[in-house]
Amino acid sequence: MRTYPAAVVSGLAGGGLALFAATRVWSAQVEQRPGLSDLRTEQTGADLQPWLIGLAVVALAGTGALLATRGVARRALGVLLALTGAGVAVGAILARAGADPGAAGTVWPVACVGGAAAVVVAGVLAARHGHLWSAMSSRYERYERRPAAPVVVETDGPTAGRDLWDALDRGEDPTAR
Repeated sequence: MRTYPAAVVSGLAGGGLALFAATRVWSAQVEQRPGLSDLRTEQTGADLQPWLIGLAVVALAGTGALLATRGVARRALGVLLALTGAGVAVGAILARAGADPGAAGTVWPVACVGGAAAVVVAGVLAARHGHLWSAMSSRYERYERRPAAPVVVETDGPTAGRDLWDALDRGEDPTAR
């Protein structure tokens, strides 16, 4: 389905944008000091709401986990992603509302909310359509093999030890008895 790549791209782009925007300067105050240079104090979104970075990283990791899950687990992950995106948006709004309206402007808080909205879209797509998407292949998963017959190993004679190599070549464990 087309919603699968759209959800993954939306989640990665939104989480990345939210993470980047949270680390930019959101507020700057300049204090005039007579006879000295001006004192400039800057605050990033992470300074104002430290958990913004954590939620953005959860959004990125959750989007990556969409690739590895399937079925009900993927749908539950979609709900978690939607809640994470909503948390990032609320955090960005609270951070900007609590900041001193300095000279930095509002570009980065708006970008953070935009990234959060993209994460919410990814979460809603995964919650709604995730059970229909294809899952990762189990091609490389390891399955336990049972030996066909017990391995008899010669310990004396000219072929001693060769039986061990032959058993290994057949994929058997010569030490398991």
